[in-house]
Amino acid sequence: MSVTFALVAGEASGDILGAGLIRYLREHCPGARFVGIGGPLMIAEGFESLFPMDRLSVMGLVEVLGRLKELLGIRKSLREKFIGEPPAVFIGIDAPDFNLPLERSLREAGVTTMHYVSPSVWAWRKKRIFKIRDSVDHMLCLLPFEAKVYQEHGVPVTFVGHPLADQIALEPKTSQARDKLGLAADDVVVGILPGSRSGEVKRLAPLFLNAAKGMQEQRSDLEFLVPCASAQRKEQLEALLAEYPGLPVTLLDGQSHEVMTASDALLMASGTAALEGLLHKKPMVISYRMNGLSYAIIRRMVTVDFCSLPNLLAGKEIIPEILQEEATAEALCQATLSCLDKSEHNRELTEEYYRIHRELKQDASARAAEAVMGVIGRKVVAKDPVGETV
Repeated sequence: MSVTFALVAGEASGDILGAGLIRYLREHCPGARFVGIGGPLMIAEGFESLFPMDRLSVMGLVEVLGRLKELLGIRKSLREKFIGEPPAVFIGIDAPDFNLPLERSLREAGVTTMHYVSPSVWAWRKKRIFKIRDSVDHMLCLLPFEAKVYQEHGVPVTFVGHPLADQIALEPKTSQARDKLGLAADDVVVGILPGSRSGEVKRLAPLFLNAAKGMQEQRSDLEFLVPCASAQRKEQLEALLAEYPGLPVTLLDGQSHEVMTASDALLMASGTAALEGLLHKKPMVISYRMNGLSYAIIRRMVTVDFCSLPNLLAGKEIIPEILQEEATAEALCQATLSCLDKSEHNRELTEEYYRIHRELKQDASARAAEAVMGVIGRKVVAKDPVGETV
């Protein structure tokens, strides 16, 4: 029996999740077809992407308005295709504002739908849980505290853990990363990660570079590493860096994991990268700036005290979050320098990092694939009492 899996991922983190899921689903269904929207990692697994994934990568409420017509057109095309050629299951990977309305319309048309990565219903726009309940047959959660929310509202859910916790070694291999990057054991290194999107880099990179300049004025022994998410981001950062002659910054092609492992401290944009920093067991400072109107709207909706995953998973502030108007070069400079000096604090921080890493390390892609096959199996049995399986 030929099986088609439809998946839609909207950004790099979703591409990672999708690629892992496809890999394990192929073990269950070797001849399956995978189609929808995905990035290079998913495509490398044999995925057929109908649109470039970067067309979905847009952040902020105001920013989306400029791309709304295009996004609605893409969603309409996918809806028509998957209603006309129903897959065994549609799996929206993150990108909830794009995927959930698509999932709801597909489910109403009889397509089984799942969502991989819970929207932050526990943090803001809590009433979305009711729309989610109407949109998906099953939710796949990456974080342990999310499953309880869905169970309380009658949404079938599986906590699968986080694939990054499986991919990143429990024990950081700092010396190996430093050897690979040409660093000495006694070099003092700060990793700077201003995001992967053009808009993020435009807003955050000058701020982070000014902070680095302030750090270097106070500690001339520092070296700065910046992993570039793509050739376009590297070109963008090279142009910005030209305004900081003499600043010891090295731009790298990718290698974000090596940079995190090799660094003594990290200054980074809020997002999935913060979880990676935790898994690499590094002290860090989290910062972010967005369109002022978007921030004002979101701020009024948020009901949790933190924005970064390390703090949310710990249930307390274990790393500094410096956001919006408070995110000045001086504030980021001093906070990052402090990360290099708090030896006792950093030991306690590392113990918390290990605890969280073990909790998230669940062989997530395999667990997610098993959950998907379980949902498909139930549907097949319901339709075919003889028990034919996929």
